[in-house]
Amino acid sequence: MTPGTLIGEPWADYGLVDSGHGRKLERYGRFRFIRPEPQAMWAPAHDDWRAAAEFVPGSDEDGGGQWKYADQVPRDGWTLRWNEVAFNAQCTPFRHLGFFPDMAPVWDWMRGRIDGVATPDCMNLFGYTGVGTLALAAAGAKMVHVDASKKSVEAAKGNAALSGMKDAPVRWIVDDAAKFVAREVRRGRRYDGILLDPPKYGRGPEGEVWRLEEDLPALVANCRQLLDAESRFLFLTVYAVRMSALAIGELVRQLFADLPGTVECGELGVREEARGLVLPTAIWARWSR
Repeated sequence: MTPGTLIGEPWADYGLVDSGHGRKLERYGRFRFIRPEPQAMWAPAHDDWRAAAEFVPGSDEDGGGQWKYADQVPRDGWTLRWNEVAFNAQCTPFRHLGFFPDMAPVWDWMRGRIDGVATPDCMNLFGYTGVGTLALAAAGAKMVHVDASKKSVEAAKGNAALSGMKDAPVRWIVDDAAKFVAREVRRGRRYDGILLDPPKYGRGPEGEVWRLEEDLPALVANCRQLLDAESRFLFLTVYAVRMSALAIGELVRQLFADLPGTVECGELGVREEARGLVLPTAIWARWSR
C-alpha cells in the first residue's frame, strides 16, 4: 500500500488559523485557542496569536496541564455546527474542545460510502460526544453509539438534541467497546459500516483496561466478523504516534482479505488557513466496498 492523505479543510465554525514552534492557533466559532502541537516543527506564519485561552501542558508527557484564560469563555460550552450536526464545544481538562475537527473528511467519506443504501446499520465505537454518530444518522443511518464513559454518552445525547435529532434511530450504549463487539459477534449481528476511533489507553465502565498496541488486533478481527460482502466500510483512526499507517493498514488488509473491496491507509491532517500547509494529526486505515 502507498499511504495517502485525508485533509480537513476549514469550515464556517472551525479553522486551523496558524501553527508553528510546537503550538497551533485554532478558531472554534467566535473564539480562538492555542494548544500544544508537537508536529508543528516549523515557524508560524504570523506574530499575532491573540486567543481567548491557551492550554499549557504539564511536565508529564502523558497528559496534565491547564487552560490559561485571557478572555471570558463559557465554561459549559457554546454551540458549533458541521453541516446538519450541531454540537457543544467546551474547553476540557484533556486539552481538546469536545470534538475532533480533523475527523470532518472522515465523516464526509463515510456518508459517501452509505449513499444509496436503504437504512444502513452503522456503529461508532469509542464514540465520544457523538459528532460522527450524528453525521451518519443525518445521512439516514441507524446507529449504535458505544463509549465507556457515561458522561461522554450523555454529552452525545445532548448534541443530538441540539441538532434536532433527539428521536433519531440511535442506540446510546455505555459499555466497554471490545466486550460489546464480542457480544455482537456472538449474537450474529451485522453492520454496513463501523467507525473505530480507539484511544491509546483507557478504562471501561467496570475497570476494563484498554491498551492500543495489545488490544487493537483482536478488536479489528471481531469488527471484521460484523461485516460481510454487502457491507460498505470500516474506518480506523489511531492517534498513537509510535504506530505506523502501513502497520495498521496491513492489519486491516490481512483481516479483510476474504472480502471484496479495497484497503487503504494514510495520514489525517488539517489544512492551515495562513499558508495552506497541512498539519498531520493521526494515521488511518480503512476497508470499503
